Amino acid sequence: MKAAVVNEFKQKLEIKEVPIPELEYGEILVRIKACGVCHTDLHAAHGDWPVKPKLPLIPGHEGVGVVEQVGEGVKSIKVDDRVGVPWLYSACGECEYCLTGRETLCPDQLNAGYSVDGGYAQYCKAPAEYVAKIPDNLSFEEVSPIFCAGVTTYKALKVSEAKPGDWVAIYGIGGLGHVALQYAKAMGFNVVAVDIQDDKLELAKELGADFTVNGMKGDPVKAIQDKVGGVQAAISVAVTKKAFEQAYQSVKRGGSLVVVGLPNDELPIPIFDTVLNGVAVKGSIVGTRKDLQEALEFAAQGKVKTNIETQPLEKINDVFERMVKGQINGRVVLTLD
Repeated sequence: MKAAVVNEFKQKLEIKEVPIPELEYGEILVRIKACGVCHTDLHAAHGDWPVKPKLPLIPGHEGVGVVEQVGEGVKSIKVDDRVGVPWLYSACGECEYCLTGRETLCPDQLNAGYSVDGGYAQYCKAPAEYVAKIPDNLSFEEVSPIFCAGVTTYKALKVSEAKPGDWVAIYGIGGLGHVALQYAKAMGFNVVAVDIQDDKLELAKELGADFTVNGMKGDPVKAIQDKVGGVQAAISVAVTKKAFEQAYQSVKRGGSLVVVGLPNDELPIPIFDTVLNGVAVKGSIVGTRKDLQEALEFAAQGKVKTNIETQPLEKINDVFERMVKGQINGRVVLTLD
């Protein structure tokens, strides 16, 4: 099969032929039709994070397609089902986190396109219990980003504990942020969109943002405080230290900062202000299988629609270069047909 492979960190991916994965007990083989490109894939290819991915690696954790083969012991999935392989490739199912509905915290989890090969390939195998079925009315290309960008931001908004009618701020209107904004509106929140590029803020307005702030042309913290007195929750999906600091400062007393993006940096938290103002700082990592089902249902109902651009698998290195330069508006989805 054809695949895009990371052979060494910080080197271009190689498009080459590799063996089709062989199934083990409880696994399925998915013929990949499309796979979204996430900033995490770029971090994986560069080896940016303390926990390194395996090498060689086939990235991709938004791979969607059609089940071509089922292994022994598979009961819930059949051949020709439309499914996606998310970041949470598998978990142990027995630890305190798995048993209490927090499987994304499982210390023994495996992650697609990081600790195991993912969706930048014509075929990907996966444990049947951890894939999600795709609603019939969604195309492979448009649904692909829901398997990471969608479920990740949906879960972050749930974690924030904001209530319908509250103001929330989305810092970074990119691949995750433009989806986060739509989930926030569908959940009944008033939304401030913050970015440093006008084209992304224009997209935010089209998607229903109640007001927007360009962080390069003004102080988003002051703008938010002046207009609404601070937000109940700030969701930071940007990958700069400055954006995280501003997101924290824009939260009102008793509100929450939810950290989603993963810059290779530290987040200084002022202890006095955090205690005095009762601000909660929370980390949110993707979502559980149940979260993913809910996120997909929002999309199936037409309440969330990904802004996508399709490119063939062979263009992945060009896509990464554009991602580094911040030249992608929405999400790029690789096609493999």
